[in-house]
Amino acid sequence: MHRTATLFKFLIPSLIGILMFLFPIQVDGETTIPVAYLANGLNELLGANTVILIVVILINISALLSILFSWVIEPGSEFIRNLFRTNPIWVILRAVGAVFALMTYIAVGPEAIISDVTGGMILNDLLPTLFAVFLFAGILLPLLLNYGLLEFVGSIFAKIMRPLFTLPGRSTVDNLASWVGDGTVGVLLTSNQYEKGFYSKREASVIATTFSVVSITFSIVILDLIGLMDYFGLFYLTIIVAGIVAALIMPRIPPLSWIKDDYYVEGEEVDETIPRGYNPFTWGYKKALDRSENAEGFGDFVKDGIKTVADMWFAVLPIVMAIGTLGTMLAEFTPIFSWIGAPFVPVLELMGIPEAQAASEALFIGFTDMFLPAILIEGVSADMTRFIIGALSITQLIYLSEVGGVILGSKIPVGLGKLFVIFLLRTAITLPIITLIAHFIF
Repeated sequence: MHRTATLFKFLIPSLIGILMFLFPIQVDGETTIPVAYLANGLNELLGANTVILIVVILINISALLSILFSWVIEPGSEFIRNLFRTNPIWVILRAVGAVFALMTYIAVGPEAIISDVTGGMILNDLLPTLFAVFLFAGILLPLLLNYGLLEFVGSIFAKIMRPLFTLPGRSTVDNLASWVGDGTVGVLLTSNQYEKGFYSKREASVIATTFSVVSITFSIVILDLIGLMDYFGLFYLTIIVAGIVAALIMPRIPPLSWIKDDYYVEGEEVDETIPRGYNPFTWGYKKALDRSENAEGFGDFVKDGIKTVADMWFAVLPIVMAIGTLGTMLAEFTPIFSWIGAPFVPVLELMGIPEAQAASEALFIGFTDMFLPAILIEGVSADMTRFIIGALSITQLIYLSEVGGVILGSKIPVGLGKLFVIFLLRTAITLPIITLIAHFIF
């Protein structure tokens, strides 16, 4: 039998975690979650210039220490080794991110790098948000992870998540965190669980690339950009339907189906078998109390949070700066995405999409940044075309300036090539569904 104190040790941190990460709140007429609200509050308190300067300093520290500890000195501390000793590709990318950040901050260098639609957008608009979200999410994540909530939810949802999405039940919390809150929070949570051995390589890759959906707030921003706010309910319903179909198909086809079910930490595979005499609820409750009874104290809680924050700041921010800037440079200063989209004009015409030429140019540019398709398409007169491209930009899900960059900066084993293939497959799966629904609406 567990003591009453153990029950409270499970309930109180878990309820606070649910409140912080999964409970939507209304602030000034906008839907958000407390973690995102705290992040915005910190940025407002410090001021934009101060936050941007801190980000530039963090990225440059990351690059310098990565060069030092990867190529010059053998680090003595395991913490430093895990943080700054990495393979040559990541060292170079961190250095590139540092150079881009410095050039953009002091406004010296080619326009293609420091422009407001490339490096300027990444450094001034995206990274301050990620900086603050990583701080609060990193510190507070143990509330969701370490006190029994995942064990409880995992047991209840195992019989749903495994047959439908080939995932363990505990991934339900990750998926909800992404859907309600923010895709980067979901990736952060998934990466943490993968490194601790609770997800296999395949499971972590599926969750990060299939369920890291942008929040309702971002969907509203996209809808506002394309001038279709009156269609919000139908728009978001379309995203949900297309997203669920993609989530059913993507784990069952390459490249995700080819990723092995190996574990980052050997021997940590989670057993979801329910013993005789228990049902999913009672077994989940028992496992949750077992977990909370053995949970770490406050000191370890703080250490765990600091490690997660440091990992995100020093490993992810430079990669997002490097990859995001390079991606937006390709989108804004080369015709590559217009070339890629051109062969699909007849396909779009066959699907009955008005102004197919304009739609084709926005079809694949979302790989670099989620807002670019909506910006490109906002001048198109056909409501149906704007609706389709706006919804598609969200269901494509993989964009390098945020979620894609965060995945690349994490230890989740999905490289740039795989990300692009997944992006293309999600486009191929969700575009016909969105178009079909759009034909019913318009």
